[in-house]
Amino acid sequence: MTAATDERYVVTRTIAATPAEIFAVLAEPTRHQDTEPGDWVRDAIDTDRVTAPGQMFAINMYLEQAGGHYVLHNLVTEFDEDRTIAWLPGQLDESGTHSPGGWWWRYDLAPNGAGTDVTLTYDWSGTVQEFRDTVGVPVFGDDFIAASLATLERTVSK
Repeated sequence: MTAATDERYVVTRTIAATPAEIFAVLAEPTRHQDTEPGDWVRDAIDTDRVTAPGQMFAINMYLEQAGGHYVLHNLVTEFDEDRTIAWLPGQLDESGTHSPGGWWWRYDLAPNGAGTDVTLTYDWSGTVQEFRDTVGVPVFGDDFIAASLATLERTVSK
């Protein structure tokens, strides 16, 4: 299932794994590169498992439109073990304060028979116009979100 609005993609895929198996991948910053179909997400700078809202983890990223290599600092906004995890990507300013970019990611997991319905939401509604114009937000279509869930499924099945 795919739902797109002007500023949000919501895609659901049933994965033949338990919520705990899927959540184990999503809560490990070192495995985030295993959840996207390209090479945009590189590697984790912060390797501690996500365990609570308010935690932050940094990831090396690469996107030509954003100038190549950059680091995203992801502030965990929701954490409900084996059910929901969400984060708000951004940058740290000189004082170490998180400045969100205006987009967020959220995974919701719901048991469904022998599998789990995984709903991935990507919302860029808070992104400022200047950034949208420079980088081209969103930088991908909802097909990327569907491919991301397929990649997550392959990762969990390994």
